[in-house]
Amino acid sequence: MVKRLPFVLDASILITLLAASSAPTPLYPVYQDRWELSALSVTVVFSAYTLALLAALLTTGALSDHVGRRPVLMCALTLEAASMAAFASADGMGALIAARVLQGLATGAATSAAGAALVDLDEPGHPGRSALTNSIAPAAGMAVGVLTSTVLIRYVPGPTVTVYLALMLVFLGQAAAVSLSPETARPHTGAWRSLRPRLAVSPAARGPLVISGGGVIAVWALGGFYSSLGPAFVRLVAPDAPQAAGGMVFFTLSLSAALTVRATRGLRPVTATLLGCSAVPVAVALSLAAIHLVSLPAVFAAALLAGVAFGAVSQGSLRMVLAPVPQPDRSTTLAAYYVLSYVAMSLPAVAAGLLTEVYGLRTAAHLYAVLVALLATAALLTLVAAALPHPGPGFPRSVVAAPEVPAGPPADVTVGRGRVAWARSDRGSTRG
Repeated sequence: MVKRLPFVLDASILITLLAASSAPTPLYPVYQDRWELSALSVTVVFSAYTLALLAALLTTGALSDHVGRRPVLMCALTLEAASMAAFASADGMGALIAARVLQGLATGAATSAAGAALVDLDEPGHPGRSALTNSIAPAAGMAVGVLTSTVLIRYVPGPTVTVYLALMLVFLGQAAAVSLSPETARPHTGAWRSLRPRLAVSPAARGPLVISGGGVIAVWALGGFYSSLGPAFVRLVAPDAPQAAGGMVFFTLSLSAALTVRATRGLRPVTATLLGCSAVPVAVALSLAAIHLVSLPAVFAAALLAGVAFGAVSQGSLRMVLAPVPQPDRSTTLAAYYVLSYVAMSLPAVAAGLLTEVYGLRTAAHLYAVLVALLATAALLTLVAAALPHPGPGFPRSVVAAPEVPAGPPADVTVGRGRVAWARSDRGSTRG
C-alpha cells in the first residue's frame, strides 16, 4: 500500500497529460468556424505541440535523475495548468500556438519524470507493471481526453473554456498530491549538464531501426493525420454528421491502439510489427473508400484498423529496436526512436494541411494515403525478408531472434538519459 498510492498517482498523471494533449482535437472545427482557420493553421497548431514535446524530452529527459522526480513533476504540472488557462482564454491562432507550445514543454518534462517514477516504484512481486502502464497510458489517455472533450462539446455550454478549466484543476490537484508524496529518486550533481541535448543510437539498434522505420513513420503519420485533420475528414465524408463524430473517430483510433498494445504483448516483436504494417494498407484503403462511398461507418472502420496498426507497430518495433541494445544505451536509443516518431507525426500533418490548402482535403487525403501505404508496404517486405531463414548480411538476426524487452511510451525516454548524438563505437560510447 505504501508504494501503491504513489504508483497510482504517477500513472494518473501520465493518463491526464495525454488526455489533455488530445482534448483540442474535437474542438478544432469550433476554432475553425470561430476564427476562420484553414486546415494548414490547424496542423500548425497541432505540430507546435509535438515539436515542443520533442524538445522537452531531449533536454529535460534526465533532469529528474539529478534533481529528483518531485521538483520536476510539480513544476511541469504547474506549467501544464498554465497552458490550460492559456487555452481557455485563447482568442486566435497565435494564442492557440502559444498554449500548445507551453503544453508540449510541460508534457515532455512531466512524462519523463512520471515514467521514471513508475520504474522507481516497480516491485519484484509485480514484474513488468511499470512497462505495461507506460505502454498503455498514452493511448488510453488520448482516448479519455478526446471522449471527455467530445461529450462536453455536446452537453456543456462553452466547451472551449470548460474542458480546459476542468483539466487545469486536475493538474493543480496532482501537483499538490506530488508535493505530499515521497521522493523516489536519489538526486545527484550534473543537472545543468543534463540539459544539453544529444541523441544516441546504439550500433546494435541501427539495423532494426532501419528495417522497421518505414512502419514506424507510417503509423505515426497516420496518427498525426487523424488527430489534426480527423474532424475535417469526417466533415468531408459526412457533412451532416453530428459535430461529436469528428472527436469519436480519433477516440476509436486511440482506444483501439491501447487495446492492441495490451493484446500484442505476448507476440514476438517482429510478429507484432508485421501485423501492424499489414493493417496499414487496409486502413488507408478503407478511408479512401469512405470518401468515394460517402460512408461514415467506413471512416470509423478505418480509424479502428489504424489504431490496431499504431498499437502493434509501436509495441513491436520498439521491442525489436531495443532488444539487441546494451542496457546503458537503451534510454538514448529510445530517445532517437521517439525523435523519428514525433517528426513523423508532425511534419507530414503540416504537409497534409498545405496540400489541403492548395488541392483540397480530398486530394490531400489520397496522396497521404498512398504515401503511408507505400511506407508500410516497404517495411512489411523488409521485415518478411529479415524473417527468412537466411536473410543475408544486410539483415541483423536480432530482428527475429531477440529477447523480450519491455516497451514504453514517450515517458520511458526519461527513464534514462535523453541525449542527442550518434554512437561512435560498438561499445555504445557517444560523442556530443
